[in-house]
Amino acid sequence: MIDYRIFVPSLLVIIAISVPFSLYEERALTVLEGTFNIIVDVFSWGYIWYAIILLAAGLYLSFSKFGQVVLGDPNEKPRFTLFEYASILIAMGVGSTIMRTGMLEWTSVANDPPFGMEAGSTDALLIGNAYSMFMWSFQVFAIFVMAAPAMGYILHVRKRPLMRISEACRCIFGDRFTDGAGGKFLDIIFLISILSGAAVTLGLGTPIVTYNLSHLFNIEVTFGLTFAITILWVVLFSISAYVGIDRGIKRLSTFNMYLAGGFAIFVMAAGPGVFILDYFTESVASLTTNYVNISLYTDSLAMEQASHMQSNTVFWFAYSATWAMLHSIFAAKISQGRTIKEMILTYLLAPTMLSWLATGVLGGLGVHRHLTGDVPVLDLVQNQDEMAAIPEILASLPWSTLAITVFAIVAMIFLTTTLDSTTYTIAAYTSTKDMSKHEPSRLLRILVAAIIAAVALVLMRIGGLAPLEVVSGLMGLPIIAIQFLTIYAAIKMMTQDRAWINNVRGAETHKSSHQKNA
Repeated sequence: MIDYRIFVPSLLVIIAISVPFSLYEERALTVLEGTFNIIVDVFSWGYIWYAIILLAAGLYLSFSKFGQVVLGDPNEKPRFTLFEYASILIAMGVGSTIMRTGMLEWTSVANDPPFGMEAGSTDALLIGNAYSMFMWSFQVFAIFVMAAPAMGYILHVRKRPLMRISEACRCIFGDRFTDGAGGKFLDIIFLISILSGAAVTLGLGTPIVTYNLSHLFNIEVTFGLTFAITILWVVLFSISAYVGIDRGIKRLSTFNMYLAGGFAIFVMAAGPGVFILDYFTESVASLTTNYVNISLYTDSLAMEQASHMQSNTVFWFAYSATWAMLHSIFAAKISQGRTIKEMILTYLLAPTMLSWLATGVLGGLGVHRHLTGDVPVLDLVQNQDEMAAIPEILASLPWSTLAITVFAIVAMIFLTTTLDSTTYTIAAYTSTKDMSKHEPSRLLRILVAAIIAAVALVLMRIGGLAPLEVVSGLMGLPIIAIQFLTIYAAIKMMTQDRAWINNVRGAETHKSSHQKNA
């Protein structure tokens, strides 16, 4: 059922990292953050160009001859409708984090603006929301999707039994490397990255709900409350992962799209709808006007501590790299019947559009409350816990109890779909079954969910999430190299198979046309 040769070493490494670092958190954080800061300082330009190169590679694969290659039988219909497919990718791609960044990220930029702007000025407020949109934009989703062509090709076209990075790189390194220690090393790197990232995501996603419940019921945020919410999440994403993609992940994802849409309409109707529309319009204008500047911003002339935008962009790309292979493998799994072009462009466009709308509504509400003085948002995030500002902003709406409740439910479902996608992918990755024909074992999915929850709860209890968060960011470094290997592998495999002729819709017509031209 499970390949212990890659799963057990990965889990042992996570434990070996977590326990000592948690026991000596202060010293561990000093060392880890110092290491990470050196990497960020020296290679900030590298992370920026890395994201741009991946975006360029995505556009190349989409609009070249490789874009028409079908992942699967060209005569079969895609597994999901376009709306279902986009909803699953959105739920996997943005998760509950969009609820936090959409509501509050503008405050960090407004308090520490780039380009010589004055803190708290109107220009800083505009560039703050524009930057929130940029965080959930084309470069990030290019990072998430660009290993998917290779993974989808080996699974749906070449019908390889194991859905693993090592299998995707077989055409590069050969059978001896793939079946030996080298292949196991690649797979273990992936699992360490994802297990640590999933534990951190569960640990960091929980406060989005606990702080709203604390405000709603006038109770203190304690470990007991955190424990209860985490267990509820475990139950939810265990059930969803257990019933599978079609009956679990797909239904939750599509339901949450409708619920999130309804919440946005409520905020617009009950809140400052006209202001939000105006502010969203100006935010989009600010983003499009400054997109290149933000994309290439290194703050090189500051000569002192970098602004929030520069440091956060580099961290955001590094942290996104940690999750890149997980997103790509899951996208590959659900893309049966889709072309390379459909898969890449849907992942670039659908989550981006949803994220921009979410940021426009949530950020617009927060900025309006700041400008009117109803909620001192900038002061709250500077002088208190940042998460405490979210329920304060929502409480300023009419029917605030309903607003806070629905916000917490949307966030919970978003995190649930992210984590059940994670457990499903890890189970599929470590399974010894033929993943081109079968789904991963339900028992294995539950086991993975339990392990992620256990690691997250133990670390939250002893206060050790921060070191693992930094470790997760560091794990993005080897993943970056693996990503470029998989892009090369995808092109090499499709070239070997002449897939743009043999595995496209209307393949017989393409073959006849090619023969005539020849």
